[in-house]
Amino acid sequence: MDESPLRFELTDGVAVLTLNRPGRGNSLSPELLTALEEAWARVNSDPGIVVAIVSGAGERHFCTGADVSALKVGTGGLQNQSYAAANRFSPRMCHVTKPVICAINGLVNGGGLHFVADSDIVISCAQAEFMDTHVSVGQVSALESVGVVRRAGIGAALLMALAGKGYRMSAERAHAVGLVDLLEPSPAATLARARELAHAMCSNSPQAMALTKRAIWGATELADPAAAVMGWELLKSQWAHPDFEEGPKAFMEKRAPRWNPDPNARR
Repeated sequence: MDESPLRFELTDGVAVLTLNRPGRGNSLSPELLTALEEAWARVNSDPGIVVAIVSGAGERHFCTGADVSALKVGTGGLQNQSYAAANRFSPRMCHVTKPVICAINGLVNGGGLHFVADSDIVISCAQAEFMDTHVSVGQVSALESVGVVRRAGIGAALLMALAGKGYRMSAERAHAVGLVDLLEPSPAATLARARELAHAMCSNSPQAMALTKRAIWGATELADPAAAVMGWELLKSQWAHPDFEEGPKAFMEKRAPRWNPDPNARR
């Protein structure tokens, strides 16, 4: 197995980020956190990347949260840092504008829930389980739980966060409450489905997907009518982009569209 804590693979517009610490439950070490921040920056800046997938190595764990063996209370002066400065490892934390698919291959615990809550599409194998053991080791579940509330509701968040190690949510239940979007029979099938979906998405206008993603996430952050107003402005902004004319033109000419990856391009 590659010793790098994060594998980065790019094929035909799809970047696959694999948490690569299977012997440690794919837990988040300082080195992996740094690698993730750098990888998300690459996803955002590389015009050759249209969609990203994040998954875990092996078939037992997706991500079991922070590597407790590497944690030291107060290290780095985190108490004096803002949320944005101290947390830079999930796609949402890093303001990734491109679609991100989370392919869950096994157990998700604690900090691993960030990837689930912060990705745009979540696909899980049927064997996966979800839990949050923060309170069982005397820690507060705040950041992950906020994301779970947004995606699956307050009940799911409270159940996992307060029960701690006493409860594991099944993949079937996670799918029922909306924490997971698609279920697959195995880890291999999960990653295959994620790749299939990602490659299909590569045929869409990158700029249209970026603005669509921003509008939908905005609905979880803004109250009415602010969310609809923002959506309307994002919709109108696409009218000046070349893809707005290219899409209908390609459809009428019965050919594949030639999308412009530059978000600042104007027709």
